[in-house]
Amino acid sequence: MNAIDRCTSCIMPPYLLEHLMDSADTTTRSAIMDTLLVTEQLRGARNAHPTVGVFAAPAQGSRSVFDAHNREDLWAATLVRTEDSSASTDPSVDNAFDGLGTTRSFFRNVLGRDSIDGHGMRLDAFVHFGRRYANAFWDGRQMVFGDGDGRIFDDLTGSLDIIGHELSHGVTEHTAGLVYHNQPGALNESMSDVFGSVVKQWSRNETAEVADWLIGGDVFTPAFAGDALRSLKAPGSAYDTPLFGKDPQPDHMSRFVVLPDTRAGDWGGVHINSGIPNRAFHLTAVGIGGNAWEAPVHIWYESLRASNSHTDFREFAETTGAIAARLFGTGSKEQQVVMESWDAVGVSLGGRSAPPDHESVDTLDALHAQLERLSADIRDLTTVVRALDPAHT
Repeated sequence: MNAIDRCTSCIMPPYLLEHLMDSADTTTRSAIMDTLLVTEQLRGARNAHPTVGVFAAPAQGSRSVFDAHNREDLWAATLVRTEDSSASTDPSVDNAFDGLGTTRSFFRNVLGRDSIDGHGMRLDAFVHFGRRYANAFWDGRQMVFGDGDGRIFDDLTGSLDIIGHELSHGVTEHTAGLVYHNQPGALNESMSDVFGSVVKQWSRNETAEVADWLIGGDVFTPAFAGDALRSLKAPGSAYDTPLFGKDPQPDHMSRFVVLPDTRAGDWGGVHINSGIPNRAFHLTAVGIGGNAWEAPVHIWYESLRASNSHTDFREFAETTGAIAARLFGTGSKEQQVVMESWDAVGVSLGGRSAPPDHESVDTLDALHAQLERLSADIRDLTTVVRALDPAHT
């Protein structure tokens, strides 16, 4: 993701923030205005706290938590907890620290991935960001949590699936690099929802059948029970109130929402249309049975690794079918369930019979660049030949 895209991968969708701007509640409207203004400022530039060595050397996923003191300038934040310090007296600090650790352990112990980048990248988090900031985001280097406004959101460090969701944007960035626009962007959001939900299930030892499959349910609208930002099990049902309107997520391609590729259009509906692949994963997990962090999440993770920056729903669906065949055998229950799950959401798999080899296949962008370089080399060689032999044609 580029500098702009990193600012847009917030847990609170822009369309929901803008809808809340019409609230008759002046306190809510004021808090949402503050959140929108800060998010827009972040879109223009990052005042990121320096993270020395984050890209230079492995750090075994070491965690650091900073207190932003309700300011929007991360440079002024104070380091309050590290791997070498004891628990804090601040629940936000400890929630963030523990959430980073649980997510790190999930990727390491379940998927064999060493931190976000696969090479021990350190994990930094900032809590108490801004005043009544009703959002949380991963900016490409660190996690940032607002305290919420107490009505729309409680303290966002209180949701493990949100922490898992945001950190998973980093995993996607360091694997397929799915662009944050249209179908690839919706797939990007879906991967974060999938990993965020499964991290929570893994931490609770919940089977796919009993899990709630909700994102943000622990901190979204604290005065109301049973609602959430999104539902992987039943997209479109996460909330339905006069304050928020109705959850707009589709659960089938026949209800795919076409939106402009702008901030107001949710970058082509990345938070909206993610409901389609979300439901495909839920159906896969329940159809296979048992724990979602076993066969289902391995199929999705390996498919993400085999994807490229512009992979769309159909291409990803084909890859999951092929990966299921490679991992569990052609015609296996796992492959059959994957194919049926995508078919149930209106994405039919094609005839690909073998999974792409993520160790050797370049992304489309890299292939295009390679072809351009080859063409340039041929043009240069032709020029040299003609210079040496003007009669040559």
